[in-house]
Amino acid sequence: MKTYPFPRTSWLLLPVAVLTATLLTNCQPDASASNTPDSTSKQVDLLATATFDTAKLVPVTNEMNLTGKVTFNQDKVVKVFPLVGGHIENVKADLGDYVKAGQELAIIRSGEMADLEQQSIAARGQLAIAQKNNQVTEDMVKSGLSSQRDLVSSREQLQAAKGEMNRINERRSILGGRGSSVYVVKAPVSGFVVEKSAATGMEIRSDDPENLFTISNLDHVWVIANVYESDVAHVHEGDLAHITTLAYPDQVYQGRIDKVFNVLDPDSKTEKVRITLVNPTKGTDNIALKPEMFANVSVQYAGRDRRTAIPAKSIVFADNRNYVVVADAKNRPVVREIDPFKTIGTTTYLNGGIQPGERVVTQNQLLIFKALNN
Repeated sequence: MKTYPFPRTSWLLLPVAVLTATLLTNCQPDASASNTPDSTSKQVDLLATATFDTAKLVPVTNEMNLTGKVTFNQDKVVKVFPLVGGHIENVKADLGDYVKAGQELAIIRSGEMADLEQQSIAARGQLAIAQKNNQVTEDMVKSGLSSQRDLVSSREQLQAAKGEMNRINERRSILGGRGSSVYVVKAPVSGFVVEKSAATGMEIRSDDPENLFTISNLDHVWVIANVYESDVAHVHEGDLAHITTLAYPDQVYQGRIDKVFNVLDPDSKTEKVRITLVNPTKGTDNIALKPEMFANVSVQYAGRDRRTAIPAKSIVFADNRNYVVVADAKNRPVVREIDPFKTIGTTTYLNGGIQPGERVVTQNQLLIFKALNN
């Protein structure tokens, strides 16, 4: 009987063990296949939905914070004075009301208007007499009963009567009389009543220096800001300004300095600058910027220092550090740590981290940053 060098059971299992080892060996991943073109394409795909901006070497923009207030646009302010003296019977407009040009503001009972009415009646009588005399004189001249000298005199009297009548009519037209002794104060322009001193029962004179109403068109307003003496050299016409108010702290209004008042206030030692703003309105009864509102004004001006600048929104803040995602020369996303110098508006200036000319991801950078770090 033939014998075997090992038990038959072990001999039967040998091919299975060898086959299993061979299969396991063939199924091991190849380390060299980990850096395949597919993995590179996945990194490139991360930039498919990204947008970019280029880092630039630019002068650093400086920022100056000023205080000021909203005021009327003085080019669109009209003060309404009484043209006659008298007694105010009715006031038809209140402070803050929106009025249209020609709208009645107040009714005044005036002795001057009564006198003017009497003058008009007398002038009409004189004109009628002068016309009749002239007609009679012309007929007499034709019949030889009067001389040419009489005709010239009657014509001069007629012209004088017409002139007086025209003068009174023009006066009544200017005053806008409505009856014997009634004077109507009307709005000369459309706008808001921003000042009012008229009151029912008030006695006024035609030479009174105080105006009854002030009307302003608030479509445009001025923001007057104070610049300290140490900052006067940094402020120029055309500088960009951002304005916020206490009433709307989250709303930023943008404008430019359009006037620098080249004098210093003797008490505060400040120079005033002006920014004209379009006033957002919702109809005639809802204006955003109201005169006398307090305003914070941030003025930007160019400095002499030059640094690399990137959009502030491209920065990713993680683990108390600042990062950006940069597209390298092969269009692959790379995370870079940066050292910000300061942020002005939507721009961040850097001490280092990236070089001018590199492309920075400005959209979906947080998703790409997380994908690369995972």
